Amino acid sequence: MCGICGVIGFENPSDSQNLVRQMNAAMVHRGPDAEGLLIAPRAALGMRRLSIIDLPGGGQPVWNETATLAIVFNGEIYNFRELRAELEALGHQFHTHSDTEVIVHAYESWGADCVPRLRGMFTFAIAEMPSGRGGEVARVFLARDRFGIKPLYFSIADGKLAFASEVRALLASGLIARKISPAAVASYVLFGAVGEPMTLVEGISSLPPGHTMLIDAKSPSAATPKPYWNLAAAKSGEPSHNGNAADAPKQLRALLEDTVQKHLIADVPIGVFLSSGTDSTALTALASQQRSGLHTFTLIFPERDFSEAEIARRTAKRFGTTHQELMIGGEEMLARMDEAIAAFDQPSMDGINTYFVSWAARQAGLKVALSGLGSDEVFGGYSTFRTAPQLARFAKWAQAAPASLRRATAPAVQALGQKLSPGDAGRKAASAWSDPEFFPDAYFLSRTLFPPEQAMALLSRIPEKSAEKPSADWKSWLEQISIEAGTLNGASKTSWLELRSYMVNILLRDTDSMSMRHSLEVRVPFLDHPLVEFALSLSDSAKRHAERPKALLVAALADLLPEEVVNQNKRTFTLPWETWLRGPLRDRVAASFADWAPPLELLISREAATAVWTDFLAQKTTWSRPWSLYVLNEWVKHHLR
Repeated sequence: MCGICGVIGFENPSDSQNLVRQMNAAMVHRGPDAEGLLIAPRAALGMRRLSIIDLPGGGQPVWNETATLAIVFNGEIYNFRELRAELEALGHQFHTHSDTEVIVHAYESWGADCVPRLRGMFTFAIAEMPSGRGGEVARVFLARDRFGIKPLYFSIADGKLAFASEVRALLASGLIARKISPAAVASYVLFGAVGEPMTLVEGISSLPPGHTMLIDAKSPSAATPKPYWNLAAAKSGEPSHNGNAADAPKQLRALLEDTVQKHLIADVPIGVFLSSGTDSTALTALASQQRSGLHTFTLIFPERDFSEAEIARRTAKRFGTTHQELMIGGEEMLARMDEAIAAFDQPSMDGINTYFVSWAARQAGLKVALSGLGSDEVFGGYSTFRTAPQLARFAKWAQAAPASLRRATAPAVQALGQKLSPGDAGRKAASAWSDPEFFPDAYFLSRTLFPPEQAMALLSRIPEKSAEKPSADWKSWLEQISIEAGTLNGASKTSWLELRSYMVNILLRDTDSMSMRHSLEVRVPFLDHPLVEFALSLSDSAKRHAERPKALLVAALADLLPEEVVNQNKRTFTLPWETWLRGPLRDRVAASFADWAPPLELLISREAATAVWTDFLAQKTTWSRPWSLYVLNEWVKHHLR
């Protein structure tokens, strides 16, 4: 696990070296164990290493036998041993035991077609140097894993291209102006995070999940991302597994055992983030069968309503793990708030919980932890699997009604919705009714932080063409994944939309930045692509049950999961923000709204933002809205002021 970076298009190697060193210095937390550099005419690559596999021999960059290819790599390849055996049979010679070396030889044999063969989480850059060491770089190949577990950002300016594992590293290069993106702010207000492939910084984009990019070192600005994997398209021509539904749990169990076994490959101790929920309990049960000395961690709070300690404690005892609990209260949160906010590579309404769990894991000396992320998306654990189809039907009815009628009746629809389902349900129903085509799929309404009408009012200072135009990158991404989701049916459609939006924009991005702030590698077995492909190929009847969330997962692990875990009401892993924002964090947040960042003032007025805070204090809105604006403001002040 590492941080990687590079610049392409500079003829003077000394210029490239200075830039790469600046970016590397900004990512020391991602890889405190070692630094690697490749400096050559037309391109330079850099990396910071967190040693996990082949501790003495895994330094980078790694070369092929003829020194015509060199790689810097961030991530883990879980099938590297099988690939190595295949490549050795083709005549390749290996000098290390690392997964990194497998990739460079795979690229030598198969070119870009090597990427679909990789099973894991990754971003990497391969420099092609036809004349060998000392020659110039002809091309650079970039790749990112299927689900975007590992981030990779790039920027093109003045005919040059720079890339890095973090937005902050690109800013540290000095090549990119610290200018806020109005369209990205619109995405943030709507969803609580910036949507792929945009970032909050104008001119910096992500390489989208499941994409590669081949860059000619003589004309870097011509490079464009290219998809190599699309599960929705791949599965659209295949029949769902509608046969014997009783076979699905058995097949899934085999896949789960295989993926957990592969995710335990490491030359350092491994732990599990353990809550009281099904997902982390499942990982703990499976991992403890295959590895002794497993560590588990649980966040606990003085506010007992939010604490998962008792069930997690019994789970740890049942499976014989070395268990640790970390007590977090509002006062400690206040003391560490600046440090936690600074850990965001991009702002988000979520992520602070991962910051503290990662801190606990590192305090215990761990470098690797397993997380249950992805299970809710794959097995239908969220309420969106119920509400998204309802909103879709409602939006379809709305499209058949005249626009004037919809506008006139929207307040009544909202009032009725709130009466039937208190909270934001009424507002979202009113949005689906008044403007059913605002999003390309009604699912996105279920994931909004501020419903569209409220969001656009908050963003009234942004020119409409900047915030909402169809060509805005975040909206284009939503349109693309909606088209892809249209080839899937039922819960699998919602799964794809969850994986391509909420998962990658918030959960995975936050997990990467917060864990790497503590030099911790987090692995996500539920996002192993063979497992996801299997689950999304199943019909709803094979994986859903009206009264039991994630019924297929529970059935697959029926002999391992404790009854008290399976039968409890679902709760999300969140901190007690409602209590803390009214208590120890109140003055801190109020002071932030009073010190509104000038770049934000051009897009969202301080008065409008403060009104959201005032509404929260008056119990007129949820804690997540003022909190998200607080994080946005603090991030902008730290990085763009």
